Amino acid sequence: TRNLATAANVHPDMPTLTVEAAPGEFAAVAKFLVQLAAKNGTNLSVKDGAKVSLELEGGVTFTEPKSIIRYLGRVGLSSLYGSNPLQATEVDHWIDYAFALAGKKASADQLKALDKHLAQRTFFLGNQATYSLADIVVFPVVSAKDVTAELPNLSRWLKASAGEFKSLVVASAPAASAAAGDAKKKEKAADQGKFVELEGAEEGKVVTRFPPEASGYLHIGHSKAAFLNEYFARLYKGKLIMRFDDTNPAKESSEFEKVILEDLELLQIKFDQFTHTSDHFDKLMVMCEQLLKEGKAFVDDTPAEQMAQDRTALKASKHRDQSPADGLKLWAEMKQGSERGRQCCVRAKIDFANPNGALRDPVLYRCKVETHVRTGDKYKVYPTYDFACPVVDSIEGVTHALRTTEYHDRDPQYYWVCDALGLRKPKVWDYSRLAMVYCTMSKRQLTWFVQNNKVDGWSDPRFPTVRGMLRHGLTVQGLREFIIGMGSSKTNVQMEWDKLWAINKKVIDPVAPRHTALSKRGLVKVTVEGQAKAEAKAVALHPKDASVGNKQVWYSSTILLEAEDANTLAEGETVTLMEWGNAVVTALQKESGVVVSAKVKLNLDDKDYKKTKKFTWLAEAAEEKSVPVVAVDFEPLITKAHVAKDEDLQQFIRETTRFETELVGASALASLTQGSIIQISRKGFFICDQAFDADLGKPVVLFSIPDGHVKASASAVAADPAKVKEAQDAVTNQTTIVRDLKTKGADKDAVKAAEARLAQLKGVLDTLTGGDAKAASKAHAKGSAPAAAPA
Repeated sequence: TRNLATAANVHPDMPTLTVEAAPGEFAAVAKFLVQLAAKNGTNLSVKDGAKVSLELEGGVTFTEPKSIIRYLGRVGLSSLYGSNPLQATEVDHWIDYAFALAGKKASADQLKALDKHLAQRTFFLGNQATYSLADIVVFPVVSAKDVTAELPNLSRWLKASAGEFKSLVVASAPAASAAAGDAKKKEKAADQGKFVELEGAEEGKVVTRFPPEASGYLHIGHSKAAFLNEYFARLYKGKLIMRFDDTNPAKESSEFEKVILEDLELLQIKFDQFTHTSDHFDKLMVMCEQLLKEGKAFVDDTPAEQMAQDRTALKASKHRDQSPADGLKLWAEMKQGSERGRQCCVRAKIDFANPNGALRDPVLYRCKVETHVRTGDKYKVYPTYDFACPVVDSIEGVTHALRTTEYHDRDPQYYWVCDALGLRKPKVWDYSRLAMVYCTMSKRQLTWFVQNNKVDGWSDPRFPTVRGMLRHGLTVQGLREFIIGMGSSKTNVQMEWDKLWAINKKVIDPVAPRHTALSKRGLVKVTVEGQAKAEAKAVALHPKDASVGNKQVWYSSTILLEAEDANTLAEGETVTLMEWGNAVVTALQKESGVVVSAKVKLNLDDKDYKKTKKFTWLAEAAEEKSVPVVAVDFEPLITKAHVAKDEDLQQFIRETTRFETELVGASALASLTQGSIIQISRKGFFICDQAFDADLGKPVVLFSIPDGHVKASASAVAADPAKVKEAQDAVTNQTTIVRDLKTKGADKDAVKAAEARLAQLKGVLDTLTGGDAKAASKAHAKGSAPAAAPA
């Protein structure tokens, strides 16, 4: 293969590409494709000339840029033209589109059309795992346009493609590059947090890794780590390693390995290399022995509790000065798993009195006579994560080790291991740990919810697990944009769920089909004058996007309205029946002041919908096969935004967190499949968790998708005001008791018992009001709860 920079000498037997000395967008594209062709083993000679041309063997010459690009695209990487004739046709369409748009001022509608096209696609060919020729050709043209944050999908695509197609922008006209730069600055300021460059990063050489322990399901915190590692690997055209940290045989599980790989697939994370720390166990043991021989480590049999006390007291181990020979003898006992060996561990000899606790002679190896999921009973000693991580990172070629700031104190330890063994040192890069309000990500606490039947498993939509969040209606695109939007901040903060759900709404709103369903409770019949018989019409599933498709809507002389809507009607007023038109209310029948039936007269010629009340409805006709629907709302499993480590989580468990409402749905809902995201008009967005099955009598089950706005708390609305008042008084009285006990210097046990009772009472009040006890009165008054958060 030939590098573009060294291809000035033209070989007569090679196809020759002549590129203009001052190339525009498409000459830059041609050069870029030459590099890809070279990677695929196709040699091309490049020279400067007055215009772009491609000379092939046999005297064939292309002078039309479109033809040249299409040829180069076909001899480049196999994925550039898609995987079938239909996708190849799509690529040709986008090439024509790019040439038509080049050098012209793009209209708002043109940019909106591109934004709409990318709403559900990562790349221009929707089911591609990477870019195609369409992306390559469109990028330099669009990057020169004024793309603002109001075009989130197009901005996201430009941002994701910038690292891959950097040369295309640089090679474009200066004015175009400046315009693209201004547009990106505006978009970045609005939509993305600030990212700093990785220190020492070189394009094509960056290697990052995602190293989870196979002991549980991935949650939103793991998602941040996975997305950031993938982000930087792709930004620098590098490599992402997926590595299982299987250094603790007691916690490793082949089942959880499978689960984590499935979670990564759900997150659409693509890794380039798959490894295990256990692949390197033999090397790690050799390196441990090297440290023992060189006097940089020692074997210690101090009991764990005593060792912890000594380290806190800055006290050296009695074995710290043992000879290498003695250390190696004990190491041999450890490797055999003997009774003596099981009493020992290997510790680094760094600095037992260092102010940084991570450097006080940390443990490198421990003896565990346990069966490993991959290596069986071959080993009796296993490395700690702190020892294995820097060694394996160096061996596998990792250039940048991304870790949360909670590991910052261990960074010097990481570098010490590399230095002590003479290994290449990867660069440690810290980022803030992701924490969310009204949520726990503790594996132990989440397991408690599962074991005590507070949830229906690890994929419960109230959980912060990847499966739980996706089941709740979160999209991968929404989660990715939320995480990337945090930037590379090192400041630990608790994030609000409403921001995540607001981003998610922007993703689903442009594409979610619209459907109709009414509350089953107290439906009111309305006679419609002007509709003689039942008939069906095709109606667009999305008012702004015909490509979403159509649904069948039935119209009849009798329709159903929700009781709440019917009771807002007034005789003589004009109302709008959604997906039908305007009608005038001609009669109302009431009992005890409540509307029980009504009559309206259609006035479809009246197209003024600006000031009318809008109502959803269903036809009452034999042809309209209504569908039973159960709509489910969720509230957070805990009542406190942040539960401190010294607090008992179980005192803040919300008693009821799932609320079901029976609906009657239009017949179009019968075709929903599990995982479909829709909008029920005037009720919000939902994801289908169970499809309709008439034979088995199963209704459609829809989970409400939060949209980022604080809404009425189901528990607060349902609360009995008298019970809330009683709970508030009890909290007030108990607060006084606690205060008095402390003032009088009462016995500590009495104060502790009183505080426990107060916490219990606050939990009762929080359950009734759906909010934090500290804001109970406000929460009750407003009837509000935080935007739906997992546990």
